[in-house]
Amino acid sequence: MAQNTMTSGHDPANQEPLYVFEAPVRIWHWVHAATISVLAVTGYLIANPLPALQGEAGDHFLMGTIRMIHFIAAYVFMIGFLVRCYWAFVGNRYSRQLFIVPFWRAAWWKGLWYELRLYSFTTRKLAKTPAHNPLAQTAIFFFNVVLVIFMICTGLALYSQGLGADSWADTVAGWVFLFGSSQEVRMWHLLGMWLMVVFVVVHVYMGVRADLIGRQSSVSTIVSGWRTYKDDLPGDPR
Repeated sequence: MAQNTMTSGHDPANQEPLYVFEAPVRIWHWVHAATISVLAVTGYLIANPLPALQGEAGDHFLMGTIRMIHFIAAYVFMIGFLVRCYWAFVGNRYSRQLFIVPFWRAAWWKGLWYELRLYSFTTRKLAKTPAHNPLAQTAIFFFNVVLVIFMICTGLALYSQGLGADSWADTVAGWVFLFGSSQEVRMWHLLGMWLMVVFVVVHVYMGVRADLIGRQSSVSTIVSGWRTYKDDLPGDPR
């Protein structure tokens, strides 16, 4: 019986582990995940403040502390992204996949169509890819590059209101208010947060799913950096 496995950029005769994600990429991934979690929780509380506590506000300063945690996490989030941009230039070729979606390549569109078929349950063949498959690469580009830049710009614009006019944040992102009022920018920022939360949930699900039914490692790869491949089993019903 023919093997029910599709290859995409991987030699099926070679099952040797492949070093894909370098240490800086892995560190950024987990720091990025941690800061998103902190920013989502504190951002939600800023948008939906907790009830006032009894006594003098200065004795508690609860919401002030939450905002400070949000700002610190935002700095880490922003600096981490800038470092990740730098590593795209000096890292291996897989480190650039986050920023470059090769839509001009016919093979990329073929792989994207295949992934759409796989996740719409119109095929049961399982592909092998060295790093991100085209569908994952597209999603990661929009949510980890485009949306991240959007969140940084809108966040800095809102932050500049506290620092004041002509502050460094106002110089960098004050132009955002040309497209909407302060309240509108807050709503855009909050909407971006929810989009990022949805992406994280789907991303975790897809990673675990790929580990369980796929022909290659997924979760362990972003921990160790090594992509390992499972042997193709003749007659496998998948």
